[in-house]
Amino acid sequence: MRKLLALSFTLALVAAATAYLVWTQERPVAHYLSDLRITLAVNEGIPADRGNLLGIQPELFPADYQSLERLHLKLAAYLQKARDQGLINSKTVVVLPEHIGTWLMLGGEKNELYQAIHLKDAMNWLSASNPFLFARAWLSATGDNRMDDAYLRMKAASMARDYQTLFGGLAKEFGVTLVAGSITLPNPNVSQGQLQIGHGALYNASLVFGADGLPLGQPQRQLYPIYDERGFIQPGAEDLVSVVDTPAGRLGVLVGSDSWYPDNYRKLNEQGAQLIAVPAFVTGRDTWDRPWRGFKSVSTPPEISLKPEELSEGEAWRRLTLISQQPISQATAGMSVFLRGQFWDLGTAGHSFLNSNGQVSADSDARGARLLNIWL
Repeated sequence: MRKLLALSFTLALVAAATAYLVWTQERPVAHYLSDLRITLAVNEGIPADRGNLLGIQPELFPADYQSLERLHLKLAAYLQKARDQGLINSKTVVVLPEHIGTWLMLGGEKNELYQAIHLKDAMNWLSASNPFLFARAWLSATGDNRMDDAYLRMKAASMARDYQTLFGGLAKEFGVTLVAGSITLPNPNVSQGQLQIGHGALYNASLVFGADGLPLGQPQRQLYPIYDERGFIQPGAEDLVSVVDTPAGRLGVLVGSDSWYPDNYRKLNEQGAQLIAVPAFVTGRDTWDRPWRGFKSVSTPPEISLKPEELSEGEAWRRLTLISQQPISQATAGMSVFLRGQFWDLGTAGHSFLNSNGQVSADSDARGARLLNIWL
């Protein structure tokens, strides 16, 4: 009798395990109608032959990432709207927001993930649907927050491939230079024209693609990750701030609040940066209008006299982003572009803005997707 019970129990376990493995392989794609509309919110300067900086503040949701084709459709629609309005030419530099590539971790998942109410529930679906990938990533995690490290690491190879396919493809399709926001990957680098991942720590990095669809230079790693991310994202080397040549001029990229640090602009000045792109991301639905909490990293520049609570988050971003404020920055123009949308209960904030000749032009309305343009 005991042998029969043991056999029955073993068979039940095998059946349950088999059913679970079959379930993890099922990836049904739900019907999804995405809003492809975008509004031209800011348009500064006069068209000339020097090109332009074009910022795209998208409005994205988890379901936009279910397939690469779906995300391409939405971003290409934004670029097509810009083209229809005469904002795209061979010297256009397009700027996308921070972490737009990081969410590629959501590709090809179950509908339950996209329909979840809370971020924690969505991540539970992610790990449950990919048990072997998650287990391997958890064992390889190097950050203090092993869970978040594993979530970001588990699909790193496919994320890097999709990132180059999508954003390199858009740059080539529309004949522009494209600052592809940022993506979080383990030790990212470019080798023989391809974005590669390595071993070790995760970095939040931005890559620029030329009009031929190929990367320009190496990924620019974020130097000062915010406190909320320091448990799983490693700071980049502070001396590595690079500039790439584009048809519109020499371009530097500062990821997120790296744009608050005067020393970064001095390093860009030394390399002759004429344009500066700032892919950015601020969480929390009302954060932009709430009191600024101060520097979100371990160090505060000695030149900065602002104190927490003195002004709003939005005012701090516009004050601390030093583009075109001589003598700190010698760039002629720059743009800060924020990611907007709704990722479960993780709200987003931020109003994109541009700087030219020491003047700030900001978008006061963050509803829907927005275009910001400045003619050089």
